Amino acid sequence: MARRTITVDGEVWEVAPSGRVTVYGKDEFGLVFQQGTGPERRRRFTRYAPVGSRSTDASLAELSDRELTELLRQSQPAWTSPESAYGAR
Repeated sequence: MARRTITVDGEVWEVAPSGRVTVYGKDEFGLVFQQGTGPERRRRFTRYAPVGSRSTDASLAELSDRELTELLRQSQPAWTSPESAYGAR
């Protein structure tokens, strides 16, 4: 699984496909943004629609840091997201 790292407002975030499959198939992918580890870990989720027919890893690799930053700003906290079972541990 492809992973990227971006820095937004001085904070380092790891970005990876969330792995959640939706009815939209390859039309829409989920991303997880993660910062830190253990109990202090912060996670945020979003979905995006890549241009063209690409794999999840290829489409993530093609996103610019600017596009990833915008997706992070539009993302939702783990406790509000079905990808993380609404924050269940």
